[in-house]
Amino acid sequence: MTGKVIAMTSPEIKQSAAQTVVYLTMTGPYSQTPEGYGRLYGWVSQHGLVPSGMPHAVYLTMPPDTPEEEALWELWAPVAGNPPEHEPDEDGIGVKHMAAMTVVSAMHHGPYETVAPTYDEMWAWIGGNGYQIAGPPMEIYYSDPNKVPPEEYLTEIQIPVVHK
Repeated sequence: MTGKVIAMTSPEIKQSAAQTVVYLTMTGPYSQTPEGYGRLYGWVSQHGLVPSGMPHAVYLTMPPDTPEEEALWELWAPVAGNPPEHEPDEDGIGVKHMAAMTVVSAMHHGPYETVAPTYDEMWAWIGGNGYQIAGPPMEIYYSDPNKVPPEEYLTEIQIPVVHK
């Protein structure tokens, strides 16, 4: 791993799609993510739901500002249809409907550990273009780490915004 950004697209404003997600709230080290997605997608399958998009992570605390042992984030599995919303069950997994929103988006190409400069550029772009942050940042994962080397990972970063 080089420790540098391999490549990124320029930040741009776009509208995210409304979607239904099955979610799991996670706390502590990010190394739990693969196990969390295993639980989440196992639940989706057990409940007869059909995945309809790429997996997401939504960062409720920001990695640079929060010690990893105190991290709080959600893993999302977008699903087809319109299953009813519900709070997390005994497995810690719930369903919610997410409205479309305006986001600043950029595509990061490279290892997950090298996303910090992409976020830095996005935050600078937001402040320099008359927007303010309106929700937690999310990452959408387009690559399967079991099939693609880290230098080829594609991760879309979306930050909800409103125009000032």
